Amino acid sequence: MKRKIFFSVLAVAATFNLQSCMDYDVPGAEMNSDQQQLVTNFQGNIDQINYRIQPTKENFEAAYEELFPYLGAGKTAQYCLRGGKNGDVPGAHAYQRQYGLGPDCYAMYMTIPHRDFMYGTLTSTYNNSNDFNGDPRGSYSMLKKELIPVLNHPRIDSIPEVKAINLLYYCISAQELADISGPFTYLEDKKNIENPSVYNTVEDIYKGIVQNLDTIVACLRYHETRPNWYKERVRDILMSFNETNRDLYSGGYTGMTTYIKLANSLKLRMAMHIVKVNPSLAQKWAEEAVRDGVVESIDEQSGLFPVVSGFSHPLVDIIWNWGDSRISASFESLLMSLDHPYTKYLITKNSNEITNKKTGAVLPANKKIVGIRSGILVGDGQSYGQNQRIAYSGLDRNYLQDAPLYLVKFAEVDFLRAEGALRGWNMGGSAQFFYERGIRNAYLEEPDYVYEYKDLVDTYMQREQPIAYVQSDPMGDGSDWQSVTKIGVKWNDADSKETKLEKIITQKYIALFPLSTEAWTELRRTGYPKCFRVLNTSDGDGSVRPGEMIRRIPWQSTDPIELKNINETGLDALGGPDVQGTRLWWDVEAPNF
Repeated sequence: MKRKIFFSVLAVAATFNLQSCMDYDVPGAEMNSDQQQLVTNFQGNIDQINYRIQPTKENFEAAYEELFPYLGAGKTAQYCLRGGKNGDVPGAHAYQRQYGLGPDCYAMYMTIPHRDFMYGTLTSTYNNSNDFNGDPRGSYSMLKKELIPVLNHPRIDSIPEVKAINLLYYCISAQELADISGPFTYLEDKKNIENPSVYNTVEDIYKGIVQNLDTIVACLRYHETRPNWYKERVRDILMSFNETNRDLYSGGYTGMTTYIKLANSLKLRMAMHIVKVNPSLAQKWAEEAVRDGVVESIDEQSGLFPVVSGFSHPLVDIIWNWGDSRISASFESLLMSLDHPYTKYLITKNSNEITNKKTGAVLPANKKIVGIRSGILVGDGQSYGQNQRIAYSGLDRNYLQDAPLYLVKFAEVDFLRAEGALRGWNMGGSAQFFYERGIRNAYLEEPDYVYEYKDLVDTYMQREQPIAYVQSDPMGDGSDWQSVTKIGVKWNDADSKETKLEKIITQKYIALFPLSTEAWTELRRTGYPKCFRVLNTSDGDGSVRPGEMIRRIPWQSTDPIELKNINETGLDALGGPDVQGTRLWWDVEAPNF
């Protein structure tokens, strides 16, 4: 079932023209007759939530009546976070632009098996093009246009919980954008200024988000003091306009608990990001988040769930219907070196025979898992008849189609706590405890349908040494590549601190899959997991040295006004040139300890 939200505040901006191999969106085509043209130029105070107000039933209903046409924007924004657009549930077109053509490659989860696209040529992983790499910013733009008018609405403070939860979604998007490209017009965006011009630093954005998260948590905790009639009406609103919590649909509605834990878990994630640039503040944020309550169970995870919202994971179309994505050789090597459960059921073997161009040797169909080296020069063609690389490994659609699109995953939170405990912070348990629990809950599948992973995970966790794996390209392009994975899985108290960290981050990286934006952040922050070097980095903008990895997605604007803003405030906020090799505020070139 595919559903469309008709209460969108306004048409999603067509500035970032979403495309896939089969579709190109025409600017302005997103409006339809069911959408209302609503007032959107409200200016309030997003950062303040007067959660102690005591509305009467009459005042509550009056506020709800005025807000009702705008509330659907919150659901639209939730979809925007994970590949939705124009009020639709997440789909392949937007998801590809948001992840598949950029962060999926940068995290070295996936690789694009061909170079030809309808609107240009993708010559390597780091090819720098607004046509291909702009939408991680575009998703924020879409969400902002939906949520900011709602958050500034003069009636929004009459139902503070609705303001707090919608602000939480904005915080998630703002954090992801700051980690993808760096500075943006954060403060002016929140004020609903029509033409924002002043870029804020990543440091200021981070601190602003955490301040918002603390306010959100305080507001949602106060909800427990509300009269029953008020709680029931808020519950009705959440049941109608929110889809990120499983408990809203499982019969186990838990009030504000899941939202509180989502906010604190986001704070914990951000705390770990800044551990090198501001370790004392990182510890403070992390310990506060754990103290106030983070995700502690599968049921408390937040995301978009195909079994709830009625969609199939976007990667099904991208991989199998479009031929636009395949497993990277680096990810193949990591999983095979550790004999990970995914190699037994989730990662597919080659779908057709592959002929070596140099020797003529033929790899029969369905013989082995084969990934594509990141940055390798691939040919044209999106069908096997045109391009043998289409036969390389993807993901089994039977397990993938119902896989959630997480905002924060239980396993991620446990690995964050494991790292915090390793650093000596008070995380409520030991590094080993959180590490092992994280692995047990690290599966990709919909939790109600997990079987193979649970059958295999105990054996996996006992692996002390990696397999000496050699990755080879069956088409004969390049040399054989020895695995760079030198650690096992089993926890060992005798390991060095650095080795323990590598184990934690490696398992976290696998658990995050396919959330590539966060995996890419961890690669930049820690250098783990160890991955193959990206080939042909010179096909980028020239700022990424051989053997290095891309550090950010440049702004690359061609708009004269935006270029003026970038030159006047953006570059100073960034602290370097607008190129792929410029490190963000938290991305410090320093030891992990």
